[in-house]
Amino acid sequence: MSDPLQKPVARFTVLTLGVEYMRRSIAFYEALGFTRKLRVTGDEVAFFDTGGAVLALYPWDKLAADAAIASQPQPAAFRGVTLAWNCRNEAEVDAVLAFAVAQGAALLKAAHRTGYGGYSGYFADPDGHPWEAVVAPGIEVGADNLVHLAD
Repeated sequence: MSDPLQKPVARFTVLTLGVEYMRRSIAFYEALGFTRKLRVTGDEVAFFDTGGAVLALYPWDKLAADAAIASQPQPAAFRGVTLAWNCRNEAEVDAVLAFAVAQGAALLKAAHRTGYGGYSGYFADPDGHPWEAVVAPGIEVGADNLVHLAD
């Protein structure tokens, strides 16, 4: 018999973004280079391989209903969440920002040196979800393209 109070193994598996127009958002994330999987779901939900956790897209109103949260009004202000694209060096940060903008992202903040010794800038996807392109001390992107954190 298993212990009902046994601590489960913590894991982060999927980040789901609520989006207004599925086809537009699917095209944007494919253009960024994320590989779509489980295409059998059509335009109902989209799953992307990120090399680690999964990025999912789901209609804004349906995602809100699924979480039992009002879908309107949609916030125009900061939502309390950012996504990150960690880079190997400053040149890669600049390249990611330029590439994302070329794919339809809005530049929110140009790349700059940070107060903590890093280098970062921000772009927003077509639904306003902010992404940070960043090089940060103690966070390395390995040859495997995965993030490795210092102890």
